[in-house]
Amino acid sequence: MIRTDWLPSHAAPRPVAVVRLNRADKKNAMTPAMLDDLCSALTTASQKAAAVVLAGAGSTFCSGFDLSLCKDDSRALADLLTGLSSVIRLMRDVRAPIVAAAHGAAIAGGCALLAGADIVVTHAECKFGYPVVRLGISPAVNAPFLAQAIGHGPTRDKLLGGQIFSGSEAFRLGLAHTLSPTAEQVPELASTFAAQLAAKPACGLIATKNWLNELDGAAAQAKPALQASLNLVGSPEERHRLQALWS
Repeated sequence: MIRTDWLPSHAAPRPVAVVRLNRADKKNAMTPAMLDDLCSALTTASQKAAAVVLAGAGSTFCSGFDLSLCKDDSRALADLLTGLSSVIRLMRDVRAPIVAAAHGAAIAGGCALLAGADIVVTHAECKFGYPVVRLGISPAVNAPFLAQAIGHGPTRDKLLGGQIFSGSEAFRLGLAHTLSPTAEQVPELASTFAAQLAAKPACGLIATKNWLNELDGAAAQAKPALQASLNLVGSPEERHRLQALWS
């Protein structure tokens, strides 16, 4: 469910890695195993590559969690939230800069992944949002990283409101950093940015990324944020609203 490709760089001693969510038939909806594999793939890619592109196969970057797993498995949602938190923290911790290529839609957990990236490329019509709050699921797990990206006021609006917003809005807020002319051009533009980063001295990039992480302080709040989301797992309201999805 995760695929890694390597793009040679003539301007850098190490290649660019493209780590792809590869479950296109399910709009790259994430499972606990997929999140574990993503952690492994990003770790390997960051060790071998000068920069990493995080992309999605098919028409959608990522539609969030595969909530169908929660129907018969009481542990699935907790595993999904824990896995998502691990991936976001890893994205910040790895030495290689990560460029996210968000096309089509980045919803809920898919949107959360973007706040862990160093650069986000998208297009004006891409759909973003955290609608899971309507299901009794707390997106607090992503709050420290989203607040660092777009500010506390907009974070309250997006996480509490649960509304879907456009790539243009994501760019205006600062969640996305570059708009591609079309959805089809997003991966190519992200790869171009990654190649430009790969051509720079690694020592400078690593030192700068590490210091930026220290400045924003989001990682220090990652565990309490995860716990805030986990505290609702299995609650009567959450179970009632999830069961309504399948009735």
